[in-house]
Formats: sequence, structure tokens, C-alpha cells
Amino acid sequence: MSDMLNWLAGAVGGTYGNFIGGEWKPAGDKTSQIFNPADRDQFLGRFADSGAAEVDEAVVAAHKAWLSWRQVPGPDRGAILFRAADLLEQRIDELAFILAAEQGKVLAEARGEVGRAAKELRFSAGEASRIDGDVLPSEKRNGFAMTLREPIGVVAAIGPWNFPVVTPVRKIGPALAFGCTVVLKSSNLTPWSAVKLMDVFRDAGVPAGVVSLVLGSGRAVGEALIRHPLVRGVSFTGSTGTGVAINAEAGRRLVRTQLELGGKNPAVVLDYDNAATIARQIASAAFACSGQRCTALSRIVVLEKNARELTEALEAEMAAISVGPAWQAGATMGPLITAQHKASVMGHIAHAREDGATLALGGTSMEDGDFARGHFVAPTLFTGVAKTSRLALEEVFGPVLAVVPVGSIDEAIEVANSVEYGLAASVYTNDVNLSLRFARESQSGMVHVNHGTASEAHMPFGGVKASGFGAYSIGHSNQEFFTTVKAVYFQS
Repeated sequence: MSDMLNWLAGAVGGTYGNFIGGEWKPAGDKTSQIFNPADRDQFLGRFADSGAAEVDEAVVAAHKAWLSWRQVPGPDRGAILFRAADLLEQRIDELAFILAAEQGKVLAEARGEVGRAAKELRFSAGEASRIDGDVLPSEKRNGFAMTLREPIGVVAAIGPWNFPVVTPVRKIGPALAFGCTVVLKSSNLTPWSAVKLMDVFRDAGVPAGVVSLVLGSGRAVGEALIRHPLVRGVSFTGSTGTGVAINAEAGRRLVRTQLELGGKNPAVVLDYDNAATIARQIASAAFACSGQRCTALSRIVVLEKNARELTEALEAEMAAISVGPAWQAGATMGPLITAQHKASVMGHIAHAREDGATLALGGTSMEDGDFARGHFVAPTLFTGVAKTSRLALEEVFGPVLAVVPVGSIDEAIEVANSVEYGLAASVYTNDVNLSLRFARESQSGMVHVNHGTASEAHMPFGGVKASGFGAYSIGHSNQEFFTTVKAVYFQS
């Protein structure tokens, strides 16, 4: 882990501008600073704090580039993306160090994120050769009919802070594969990873203007992107409230959206052979990225007869979690992203106590020794959580897990579906009929049977209800967002 500290010692403190039209532009006088969430005194760098003028420059460049990029044969576009995937893997150390430093996740998770980005990019590269079209019978004796798919144009990609490498790649990869161009607005909490991603795409041979990066706040940069008349699609990952506002604004111009939003994902435990195995699956899905991911398991809906045994197994599994900064040997969970977010999570913990839940483990702000330098919260487990309580219904986005006991299978499914969200759900059972029933009746976009909420690089990713809107991402379903259908009629 000292490799990370040694690398950071020589890399921090830079000033970074925007990447527009294939060139790095100076940051200008207005910049923002970022610091390491595991060590708030470690200054990482200054980044451009841009506005509408920079957005316009980037979008105009992207539109100009689109006119030629859309004409590049799909296999040739795919070849560039394959090279970009190779570069991600070749630069995995640098990208992981940066990601871990600005986001806070432990180094193993940071490396895993970069590796996953490479996998998704390779799938997207193949999609460039798999764009659908149909030849259909004509009503006319000497005619035939066909449909084509064409790229929609310039896409605004607005990324989150929790996965600052894989989520932008998840948007940029398919956009380029299908012939669109992209202007990326990364989170202003994690801009450094986005800067390095631009170098990857440039070095892979992406033509000037096809991918641009504009750094700055959501209010200044994000809103200008959404409203720009040359932007024809908005792909956003973030909170449900912001997604709803984006959708309303984009809808005024009939601009399509792809929204990946919040979640309150259940693990529905109906039966099992080994409680420890189930607890291991749940803990992994609950506390990865310190619980700061939309697909994190945050509530366990368990039959009352199994609640005590499963709780004890969870306590044992959680006791093995080692909290610390990314560079600490053996650390398996890092800090929260900011002091403000830490305060929000601690507020949820306080509300759970007020509502009568039993604190079984954690529940504390970690302030001793070096922990005081970062935004650390202990992995937390509440038991006896009422199904109508705030902890059972509201997204926490932190390392907090709630055990909600129920009396029957019917009640378990009802409780699992009782929230406003519908992103991911896990069910644990040895009964194939129960697993099929849950898959049918679960009001979620993704169902996982006997494992945690880990998606795969070729499968559609998305949610229903307040968890998502528009075409699912990652898989072939991306085609529904990045392309539009054209019907063509022939007569001989």
C-alpha cells in the first residue's frame, strides 16, 4: 500500500482544465479544490469551475465531430474502444490510486472498478458491430421495407461521485459504439478520475471532439448541458430528486433521458442451509463502497424464525470488516465521501434509534487516532426494524443495514415491494418455485437469486419506479437510448 502513498506524493497538487475538441484548455481563474476523504488535510488538486461558455464550446465541438464520427464504420469505432479498454488495464495502478484518493474506497475496490470498466468497454466495442435493423415484407408486390438505427447525436453524460471511472465509461463506451459523441460532466467531488479517462480515450485514437470533459458544478455545467439545443440525449446517474428535475427539463425539448437513480434494495431471506454463507453474501453487497452505491443491500427482510440466527451470522461477518484508508494494509471499507454526507448518515442512525430499532453493531462516528482525519462511520446493523419506519423506507447511502422481521413469505414479498424505489433485489431460498415467484413479483429492475447485487458487464442495468427511467444501460438495451429508428421503403 505504500506504493499508493509514494505515487500520490509526487502526483498531487496539480491544476486541471477542461478537455474540449481534443485539447486540454487551461482551468482559468475560477477553480475548485478537492481533498482526500480519508485524510481531509491531503490536498489533491485544483479543477476548473466552468460555466455555460465552456459547455457551449464543448457541445458545438461535439456536434461538429458527430457529423463525421457517425460515418465511421461500426467495426472501426469498436476497434478504438477495444484499444481504450487495453489502456485502462495498462494504467490500472494510476487510475486506482487516483480513484481511491479522491473517492475513498479501498484499493482493492478501486482496482476492481477499473477492471470492470475495461470489461464493459469491451462489450460496448462489440456493440458497434451489432447495431440492429430489420428487413420486413412490403405490402407492394415489387417493394420491400427495412428499418435502420441511427445515432441520436450529442449526448450529455452526467456522472456520480461513487463510481467515477466505471460510470462515465458506461456512458461513453456505448455512445461512441453507436455513433454518438459525448460531453462528460463528472462529479465535482471526483473530477481527477475523469481527467485521466480523457487521456485514455485520446490515446486510444478517439478523434478530436468526439469525447469532451467540462468540469464544474451541477448548477452551472449540468444545467447548461441539459438545456443546450444541440444536446439530444442526457444520461444521468445520481439521486432520484435530481433525476426527476433533469427529466422535466429535458422533456421540455423532447430530449430523451437515461436515468439511473436511487435504491432501497432488499435481501429477502426465505430459507437457507448455512446462515454464514448468506451473511457473507449480504455483507459484501451492503458494505462495498462503504454502502455508497445505488445497488447496495440496505435492508434484510427475513422470516421471524430465522431472524436471530441470521443476525448473529451478520454480526460475525461485519466484525471482520476492517475500516481504514485505501493505503492501509488489510483495509476492506473506506470513509464516506464528505463530512456533509457523513452527517446525513449519522442522522439516519439517530432516527433509527428514535423509531425504536435495536442497535446490534456499530452506529458510531469513528474519531479515534487517524480516523479523526477522515469521514469514517463504523459498519452498522439494526435489528427489529419496523417495516414502516424511516430506516426501512428511506435510502441511507452509507454503511447501515436494517433487519426487518416478517411473519410469512407473502409478507416478505409485500415488504420488499413497499418502498418507492425498485432498483435491485436479492432473494435467498433453496426452493426454485419460490425463487421464480419472487422474480415474477419483485417490483425491481434486477433480481439476484442466492447472491448479492453484483451485475455483469453484458446484462441490462436499471430500475423501475423511483429508481430509473429510460433505456437500461450496460447491455444491448443501450441501443434504445443511443439510437433512433428510421423506416425505409423501397419500390422497384
